[in-house]
Amino acid sequence: MTDALRVDRLGVAFDHFHALRDVSIRVARGESFGLVGESGSGKSTLLRAVVGLAPITSGSIAVDGEVRAGQRRSRAFFRKVQMVFQDPYGSLHPRQTVDRLLLEPLAVHGIDGAEARIRRALDEVGLGPSFRFRYPHQMSGGQRQRVAIARALILEPEILLLDEPTSALDASVQAEVLNLLEQVRRDRGLTFVMVSHDLGVVTHMCERLVTMRHGRVVEMLTAAALATGAVSNAYTQELLRASKGFVRAG
Repeated sequence: MTDALRVDRLGVAFDHFHALRDVSIRVARGESFGLVGESGSGKSTLLRAVVGLAPITSGSIAVDGEVRAGQRRSRAFFRKVQMVFQDPYGSLHPRQTVDRLLLEPLAVHGIDGAEARIRRALDEVGLGPSFRFRYPHQMSGGQRQRVAIARALILEPEILLLDEPTSALDASVQAEVLNLLEQVRRDRGLTFVMVSHDLGVVTHMCERLVTMRHGRVVEMLTAAALATGAVSNAYTQELLRASKGFVRAG
């Protein structure tokens, strides 16, 4: 079976700084795959490279077996791959209503039936029609992130890239958003690639993961192995020790 996402020996550099070196991962269709590591390890850069927001210097990225070269991504690509960013405060245009934020990607892609799609997207993330004409500043952080997820879902993608989707939210709201994402993945059969510094979140949400350090993959393992501490790499062991009180989420 063709992988949903395949990254082979990927390199990313900004001027003389190498953010990624020889990174390779394979993510199966319908899988939830995690990327963990300390700040600056290259996790978010990898997601940005997939969507064309980081300068690829070597290697390749393939979605459903189709290799993506260079930085430009087609409209067809973004119908298939969408990204949810870390900061719901910064990822939504402050002067656009929710209705406009959700309508814009449909208009860009020339998709009809906007009314039904907007209603479905809001319902799917637990926001009623009363939210359609609110501005971002009129909503809580959790509500804003739900809108960001709805915007990603409205094009009915197959792959969601999640860059620390709950780290900017209060702990009580984090669980709600994570449960929402897991429900959406099951309902739609989506493939997830999730960046998180929270090992509990990764073991709860993902089946497999890689540990990254200094722009390289240092270990690939299952979430079950991480939860039980059955890891072989010294750096992964350090991450476990640094996560005081780490337990697998129920």
